[in-house]
Amino acid sequence: MALTYPLLCGCGTTEYPLSGHYDGQKFFNSGGYEEPGFWETVKLLAGLRFKKWPDSVGNKPVLNLDAALGPDQVAVTFVNHATVLIQLPGLNILTDPVWSERASPLDWVGPKRVREPGIDFESLPRIDLVIVSHNHYDHLDLAILGRLNQRFSPRMLVPLGNKRLLRSQGIEKVEELDWWDTTAASPGTSVMFTPAQHFSSRGLFDRNTALWGSYLIRSRGRLIYFGGDAGYSAHFREIRDRFGPVDIALLPIGAYEPRWFMKAFHMNPAEAVQAHVDLRSRQSIGIHFGTFQLTEEEIDAPRRDLAAALAEANLDPKSFVTLSEGVTTIYSMAR
Repeated sequence: MALTYPLLCGCGTTEYPLSGHYDGQKFFNSGGYEEPGFWETVKLLAGLRFKKWPDSVGNKPVLNLDAALGPDQVAVTFVNHATVLIQLPGLNILTDPVWSERASPLDWVGPKRVREPGIDFESLPRIDLVIVSHNHYDHLDLAILGRLNQRFSPRMLVPLGNKRLLRSQGIEKVEELDWWDTTAASPGTSVMFTPAQHFSSRGLFDRNTALWGSYLIRSRGRLIYFGGDAGYSAHFREIRDRFGPVDIALLPIGAYEPRWFMKAFHMNPAEAVQAHVDLRSRQSIGIHFGTFQLTEEEIDAPRRDLAAALAEANLDPKSFVTLSEGVTTIYSMAR
C-alpha cells in the first residue's frame, strides 16, 4: 500500500453479482472487519516518522532462469517487493510485476525504489502468465504490464474491477476473477483467486471499486500460494481447510508500522508466521519488503523480526526464509 494517491480515479465502477464481499457498489472484507476511517488516516499522515533508509542497495544476482526442472520441482526467483518469478516445467508465472522507478502514478514523487529489480526486464525469460493481487501502485504497475504484453503477450489474471484498466494499455488477454474462481493455466496446472484482507484504490474516488486477493496455484497436486498484500485474518485457515496444506507460500512481511494503523492491511512478521502455521506451509518465503519505503520501519526490520518470530514460535528457521533479489532457488515439491 503506497501512502501517496493520484488525483484521478484509476478504474470505473462496474456492477457484479451481489456477494459476501460486494454490496452492488463497493467490495469489502468479510468477517466483521472495519477499515480505518478518514480521521485515522489524517492522524497517520500527520504523525509518520520514517526511519532512515539507504539511498541505494545493491543486488548480487545468481540467476538460473533456464534450469531443466523435474516434474516435482519449482524455481523461485525473488525479483523485488511482491514480484516473484515462479517457474514450473513448461510454465513461467510472474506475480505483481513492478519494474518502475516509483510506486506512484507520477514519475517525480512517491515511494522511490532503493533497490533495482533482481532480474533486468530485458533478461526475463518467456512469461506465460501474470497474476495481479490488487491495484495499488506497488503491485499493479500499468506501464510494465503494457511492456510485458508487447513482449510476451501473456495471459493476465486480475481481480474483479481491473480489466478496463488493463484494456486501457491495449492488453486484451486479461481475465477478471472473483474469490474462489479457478482458471486453467496449462495442462496439469490451475490457478484459483483466493481471499485476502486488504483494500483497493488508485485514486481519491475509486476506493474499493475493484477487488483484491491472493492466488493458489495447483500443479500436479502441489500447492503454491501467493499472498499478495494482506492483513492477518481467518482467510489463511479457510484456504487450508478447503484445499489442504500448502507446499510453498509467498507471504508479505513488510510495511507494517505504525501497528495501530497498518495492522488492518499489512501483516507484521509475527502475523506472517501465524499465517505460515495456518496454511501448514512446508516452505514459506517472505516478500513485500526492502524495495520501497512505504511505512515507518527500518529496511532490515522485516528480516530481523521474522527471525525473532520464528524463534518465539519454536519453528525451524529454514521453514520460513527470505530470498535475496535475483537469486534463483529450486525447490522440490515431492512428498
